[in-house]
Amino acid sequence: MTALYDSHCHLDAPEFDPDRPAVVGRARAAGVQWQLVPAVTRASWPGLRAACALDPGLVPAYGLHPMFLDQHRDEDLDELATWLAEERPAAVGECGLDYFVEGLDPARQRHFFQAQLDLARTFDLPVVLHARRAVDEVITRLRRTGGLRGVVHSWSGSEEQARQLFDLGFHLGIGGPVTFERAQRLRRTVAGMPIEYLLLETDAPDQPGAAHRGQRNEPAYLAEVLATVAQLRGESPEAVAAATTANARRLFVRPPASA
Repeated sequence: MTALYDSHCHLDAPEFDPDRPAVVGRARAAGVQWQLVPAVTRASWPGLRAACALDPGLVPAYGLHPMFLDQHRDEDLDELATWLAEERPAAVGECGLDYFVEGLDPARQRHFFQAQLDLARTFDLPVVLHARRAVDEVITRLRRTGGLRGVVHSWSGSEEQARQLFDLGFHLGIGGPVTFERAQRLRRTVAGMPIEYLLLETDAPDQPGAAHRGQRNEPAYLAEVLATVAQLRGESPEAVAAATTANARRLFVRPPASA
């Protein structure tokens, strides 16, 4: 089996503090060779950097997540530019818009989101996007900004929205939700989408699949996502693994030290 790439895993989260090295070991034993680890707040960046130092297959991304809006300050954007220049991560993120959670000021969310899109374009980095009940606006901002690439993680939008993202060259991150039979719209999208825009993810420790409902999610469980995606597409797990890993490795390339 081709080595797998977990394109979205919050390995730095406190849920993994008791056994982080063991979690990485189980992932490697399950064939998950790489994990993109996206940040959520400025305060989390040093810990994320330390977590990624555990293994060469742990790949950092730095950004400001919309659900943590109350922790973000305008000066964090200046600091983010410094981290992008000095740390040479593989992506900007996790960033985006969330119109599902109450109390998150939309204008303030847009301010931080657009600034991070601009930084991604300036540094020529992909963006790792959160878009909950905000897919249309996210697509509009991607078009307006231009010159961007990346992934909308934990995809839950429509097939038409997915096609618009493919036209922009964006990927969809597919994780545990696809393993639930009730996720019929998501399953239809996964079954018919171009494989060159497909990424696998866990979003660990969140969003466990059907086999682990109510438990802490782990990157080792990515093989279960792979099995469901392959079945839906009528393709072999080996073929889907090879394509999605190639997609992720092509998208998430860390700039060289001289950049």
